[in-house]
Amino acid sequence: MTLTDPTIPQRIVAALHNEILSDPIEALADLLGIANIVLLTRRSIWNFPVGIAMVSLLGYVFFQQRLYSDTLTQLYFLIFNIVGWSAWLRHREPGGEVIVATSSPRELALYIAATAACALSLGYFMSHILHAAFPYWDATVASASIVAQLMLTWRRIENWLWWIGANMISIVIYPLKGLYLTAALYAFMMSLSILGFLAWRRKLLAQHVDRTALAKA
Repeated sequence: MTLTDPTIPQRIVAALHNEILSDPIEALADLLGIANIVLLTRRSIWNFPVGIAMVSLLGYVFFQQRLYSDTLTQLYFLIFNIVGWSAWLRHREPGGEVIVATSSPRELALYIAATAACALSLGYFMSHILHAAFPYWDATVASASIVAQLMLTWRRIENWLWWIGANMISIVIYPLKGLYLTAALYAFMMSLSILGFLAWRRKLLAQHVDRTALAKA
């Protein structure tokens, strides 16, 4: 089978259909994942309870597939969804939407360094101790997601860029493990992450205009 094989789309659809029937837990987690990203693009605090349900289900799915760093990442997400829920409650506009912030150059440098260090150390551990599948790629996704979740908790707009990078890698590695539905979810989530970044950027610019107008008043 080659990339020009006309039966590839049919095979992908058939694989997705079979996966939905064979693993309804993953299918439900994927639906919750879509809802979670949509709520995040709207800066709705309701993304957190949806996210808690999603990461709990995905943690189970990843553990079954021996994607241990992803499993640990879901536990981390569970904790930081609770922390983020509390943090966002303290930084909302009257309409309920969260206030967007941006990172300083120093913060961005720290985020990049933390992602790289975490990916290398976690990848080594997963490769030599747990013998996980795709250890370094898996660890990179986990590390980028960990940093992105921190940035999300602190309402930093750059969190979307980290999610986009993690999603790009996920689109490649999950089909290799037979998780076609999850790979399709991450492809869709990457599109939503791009839209989320643009939406948060518009809000950030609007906040700047509002502060400027208030300062001149």
